[in-house]
Amino acid sequence: MALSVREYRARIKSTESMKKITRAMELIAASRIIKAQQRAQAAAPYARELTRAVSAVATFSNVDHALTVEPENPTRAAILIVTSDRGLAGAYSSSVLKEAERLIEKLKEEGKEVDVYVSGRKGEAYFKFRQRPVVQSWTGFSDQPTYDVASDIGATLISAFLNETGEEPEEGTAPGVDEVHVVYTRFRSMLSQEPQAVRLLPLEVVESEERPSEEDLLPLYEFEPSPSEVLDSLLPRYVQSRIFFALLQAAASELAARQKAMKSATDNADELIKKYKRIANQARQAGITQEISEIVGGVNALADAQAGSE
Repeated sequence: MALSVREYRARIKSTESMKKITRAMELIAASRIIKAQQRAQAAAPYARELTRAVSAVATFSNVDHALTVEPENPTRAAILIVTSDRGLAGAYSSSVLKEAERLIEKLKEEGKEVDVYVSGRKGEAYFKFRQRPVVQSWTGFSDQPTYDVASDIGATLISAFLNETGEEPEEGTAPGVDEVHVVYTRFRSMLSQEPQAVRLLPLEVVESEERPSEEDLLPLYEFEPSPSEVLDSLLPRYVQSRIFFALLQAAASELAARQKAMKSATDNADELIKKYKRIANQARQAGITQEISEIVGGVNALADAQAGSE
């Protein structure tokens, strides 16, 4: 059934209101993404130098640290999934969750049990809706993460990793795991954000392609009081910095995805408004034509009646 001109005008008005909202959200995301990119770039030098220090100690010392030793028969893995707190960001959260599901299936095929840790309300709601357990979740900071949050997440995951696997954890503590993975969205550009999975523990030290020789590198570092104590201090910071970097990358990706989604919604609202206006004009013209036809028909009928009476 065709709608009246009044109904089309009401739809145009509501669509214009929605367009204002999506346009405002697009501008807010555009303004915040610059700051998010700057934070990620500012954190890069610290992470790079920390990586070099960890590489020196882990590579050129004869110390086996708990965070770097590969377990013989890993049976349990933890996955940190970084999603968003809010929606209206296109397929941002769903892409991360799909990547996480692929990783979970891969780990289960290897005979490992999987413990899920979630950052963001979207991921929390995803697993709650499917009635799947989540060991711990963190929410309320997805577009503006802080190092304190990364430190808390890192401490929880390290505690779970250092716990003796196979034993029942104490009440209030996380179960022990043999591996720790993180799934997040890496910011490539405003048009490209790529979900990826990275293994954090046991530690895989990221080194440059041109690795310096032992003679060149050792004089740059003095291991005091001992390599073991240096690793005890550096490795937790390294893990926390990697998590913080992942959160910053995810925040920039979320804002870029939201800006893109809101721009698409604004463009679609423009097209819908044009369509409704065109249909409303056609309906109004059809109504005018019908009224004219009725008037002409009435005039002809009156003229025929007068002619008949004469």
